[in-house]
Amino acid sequence: MVVIGATGDVGRSVADELARGGEHEIIRVGRNRGERQVDITSDESVVALFEQTGQLDAIIVAAGNVILAPIAKMTAADFNKGLQDKLLSQVRVSLVGQHYLNDGGSITLTSGIAVDDPIAQGTNAAASNAGIEGFVRAAACDLGRGIRINAVSPTVLSQSMGRFGPFFPGYESVPATRVAMAYRRSVEGVHTGRVYRVGH
Repeated sequence: MVVIGATGDVGRSVADELARGGEHEIIRVGRNRGERQVDITSDESVVALFEQTGQLDAIIVAAGNVILAPIAKMTAADFNKGLQDKLLSQVRVSLVGQHYLNDGGSITLTSGIAVDDPIAQGTNAAASNAGIEGFVRAAACDLGRGIRINAVSPTVLSQSMGRFGPFFPGYESVPATRVAMAYRRSVEGVHTGRVYRVGH
């Protein structure tokens, strides 16, 4: 299986969790590091990645950035940058990746708490996460060959509080190892069209 974003806080824990026991062969993919690299904002780069990996049982995307900024200072171009990086990049991986999945394979995407519990300067995050969750629910009705698709929506990670804590005053963080269990549930379970919320 492929874990895209495997060099980040969430993706690293997900790859480590799914590698335990040796039942899964993990290909760790990052933007600039990892066993393979991919730019998920580029159709050509995503196609090239899957051409290299060949057929897979599971695709996990724990990557994508949003724009955290006051809405009074947000431009349409800023907003679009966040949508392209977080929402449309994960959609792109799904659309391309479905053709490289074995029958009964799975796709797991990543949204976040801002869709349910908006934060200051988090309009772009909320919109991007809502789009991911809507895509997952609808795509689950449409995918063939027994392919499943789900999303994991974590609250702020304990490992990320140094960077993002000021945006989440009073929020209880969760360790990435706990979040990783939701990805295992998506990969090894039977559900499709689900959003697994962790810490909210």
